[in-house]
Amino acid sequence: MTLKKFLPSGIVFFALLSLGAFTGSFRLLRQMYALSRESGGAEQPARAWNFALFLPDYRSPFFLDIIQGAQKAAEELNADLSIHSVDPAKKELEMAVWSGFDGVIVCPYFEESLARKQLEKLREYHIPVVLINLNLAGGSPWPYVGTSNYEIGRSVGTAAAQASPGTVRPAVVYSDKAPGIDSGRGRLEQGIASVLGDRLAAPVLPLRTDLNPLDVEDTLRRFFASRAGAEEAAVNTLVFTNTTDTAAAAETLALLNGTDGAGPVTVIGFGSAPGIEDAIRRGVLVCTIVTNPVQIGGEALRSLEALRRTGYTSMSINTQISIIDAASFTR
Repeated sequence: MTLKKFLPSGIVFFALLSLGAFTGSFRLLRQMYALSRESGGAEQPARAWNFALFLPDYRSPFFLDIIQGAQKAAEELNADLSIHSVDPAKKELEMAVWSGFDGVIVCPYFEESLARKQLEKLREYHIPVVLINLNLAGGSPWPYVGTSNYEIGRSVGTAAAQASPGTVRPAVVYSDKAPGIDSGRGRLEQGIASVLGDRLAAPVLPLRTDLNPLDVEDTLRRFFASRAGAEEAAVNTLVFTNTTDTAAAAETLALLNGTDGAGPVTVIGFGSAPGIEDAIRRGVLVCTIVTNPVQIGGEALRSLEALRRTGYTSMSINTQISIIDAASFTR
């Protein structure tokens, strides 16, 4: 009888005990969740914008720096940034109108009429666009961020004038690796002429390399082999237009420059890399022209964010150019 009397009370007691344990566990879980939020486990706020950057598939140090600059600016502005190919064959830019992007940055390294067609389509869908590194000829309604080829030419002219006391006849190594400069070679050569004036002995002699990183070695060997007794004999200044060619050319230049009987050639590089700086220290290069692709990427992203947020931004931003020579390492 006694057991039967206390059995319901025992059941109630253990039920209350279990309920208390459950409640305590629930409270503990809530406390742990709160602590995790305080220690960084909170959900990240949604990104303000979803931007895209369209670049050539050839990822030279120049383009990698552009990506770095754009990614840093995207973090600062709480924006997502995805990287895509601008190659028309891949149709990624063509499909951008259906991708939900809040804006796009485009390096239009392909046929201009097709570039205009695809950019106009983006405008029809009210997707803001900023161009980088290559502006379209004949005027463009899209904001542009990059380095002026004319100003690059002026820097080349300044460096050549300082290196050669007399007349200057430059050869410029254009390249598929730097189509922005290649397509704007006229403006670059105008910049050179504006500085040298009467000291420019003849029009610029164009040389060329393709996308092969080692192609510059063959180009230089042909140049030095044909220099004596031919048109190249008068060339006394050799100018590069991209970092890859400059770095790859250093050892070939050290072996061949001044060995053809026509006298040494003053060599002006392009870009900044450890191998290029070493070539300047050794006297293989007199200097290098340095643009700022990190700044290009960052300014382009900021310009795009302002355009998306306010509807306005600067139509043209020219980024920095500097000349690095041997004296730069002792300052």
